[in-house]
Amino acid sequence: MKHLLKMEDLSSDEIEDIIDLADQLKKDKKKGKRNKELKGKTLGMIFQKSSTRTRVSFEAGMYQLGG
Repeated sequence: MKHLLKMEDLSSDEIEDIIDLADQLKKDKKKGKRNKELKGKTLGMIFQKSSTRTRVSFEAGMYQLGG
């Protein structure tokens, strides 16, 4: 998937796959496995309103996945 702009763009199967992947990544992190899912990737973020908490949480997630 290249771009996800709204939840309506996803089927229920795709949403379930995303949740399953997130669950597996969380379990791997607890086991000490370093994820490289986003190595070499760049995340562009555009927000309607300034939100440090939202920006920082996305940055932390990107870092945890190797980005």
